[in-house]
Amino acid sequence: MLARLLICLVLVATTVAVHTIGLASMLRWTLRSPALADTRFWPGTWLVIRIVWGLLAIHVLQIGIWAAFYWWQGCMPDAESAAYFSGVTYATIGYGDLLLPIGWRFFGPVDGLTGILMCVLSTGFFFAMLTRMRAPSAQRLQP
Repeated sequence: MLARLLICLVLVATTVAVHTIGLASMLRWTLRSPALADTRFWPGTWLVIRIVWGLLAIHVLQIGIWAAFYWWQGCMPDAESAAYFSGVTYATIGYGDLLLPIGWRFFGPVDGLTGILMCVLSTGFFFAMLTRMRAPSAQRLQP
């Protein structure tokens, strides 16, 4: 049981590291984008779309890490089931049509809680970038 708990903590740490690296890379890229200060509709919209795509890619990679682990440990019958289970768990949808075997079940709630926390980090990043994008137009409106 202790070994599985440690493995679970390593999965959480890996997920957080991937998310942190992904957000740092996106931050560097976004801050260099000329669209960040552009107040026109389409450049800003295109930047928001690319930010959303980047955030989704980070989350899909994290889901893939958990899925690979579930499949590698034989917790799911195939890679597709492992990806599906990890995705619905990470996103806290939890249909309940697939379950982890006894002894591995506490990984599901930890996967879900990790997903919630990573989505919160993404939301904070997204909000910060939108605020930064609106800063030039907000300064023009001040008397």
